[in-house]
Amino acid sequence: MFYGRKGLPVAVISVLDLALWDLLGKIRNEPVYRLIGGTTRDRLHFYCTGPEPASAKEMGFSAGKVALPYCAAEGPEGLKKNYEYLKQKRSEVGPDFPLRVDCWMSLTVPYIIELAEKCKELNIDWWEEVLTPDDTDGFALIKRAHPTIKFTTGEHEYSRYGFRKLIEGRNIDVLQPDVMWVGGLTELLKISAHAAAYDLPVVPHASGPYSYHFVVSQANSPFQEYLANSPDGKSVLPVFGNLFTNEPIPTKGYLEVSELDKPGFGLEINPSAPLIDAAKILSPAPARSLPVPSKEESNDSHANGKA
Repeated sequence: MFYGRKGLPVAVISVLDLALWDLLGKIRNEPVYRLIGGTTRDRLHFYCTGPEPASAKEMGFSAGKVALPYCAAEGPEGLKKNYEYLKQKRSEVGPDFPLRVDCWMSLTVPYIIELAEKCKELNIDWWEEVLTPDDTDGFALIKRAHPTIKFTTGEHEYSRYGFRKLIEGRNIDVLQPDVMWVGGLTELLKISAHAAAYDLPVVPHASGPYSYHFVVSQANSPFQEYLANSPDGKSVLPVFGNLFTNEPIPTKGYLEVSELDKPGFGLEINPSAPLIDAAKILSPAPARSLPVPSKEESNDSHANGKA
């Protein structure tokens, strides 16, 4: 049995919470977004995360986000390569298309301060996850050095208590919780309400239609992320692959909210989708089983106050 404040236990809670919202919507014959306030717009716009922001632009997405290829451990040479990579991506999309950078929590405070300074001419729209979300002091130092540059984080924060520190620190410009990791829609709504009191936008990390219903219902959630699932990043595919038969896809960089007008989250399981044997979720299993203690050893342990 697993338990804890973050990670897998909270992800399990997230799945159960989303299932209950889906069930409630199906019982009431209403889409989830109506259960949490109704729509705030007619169309949901997306930015695209993938290796080819120029393709994202051609497909109609509002912005493109790329992964930073070199981490702080690769030193000045890696920093130079990062700059050249981003310079190339900027040249491919032109000067006005928003270009965002995901750093995967791989940088240090001095490194991102230097990199952001070097890349000012590239007009990076935001720098994402430059540090772990726990390093609120680090974000304060970065924001002090670059007060007009946008920094985002949140997909790897798993509770509203952690988000409270990020929100009240006022050093983050966009929050990015993942509804499938943070405790579900119930927890995400609490985080969003807190963020709204600080005029802080919430742009969920990925999670497909489970995020879409949240975004269209919340005034402080301006758009949604789409993860380019195609190998080359040049086409739009379902976020969940073939798991569902009817997943809505932003083929032109947006979705009409009317496409979400189905009970619950509106998703139907594909009966032919391959399922994972629950017994193999934690595989590979240990190479050697742990020995089962004898009855005598077990009694001795309890007698000595061990459990």
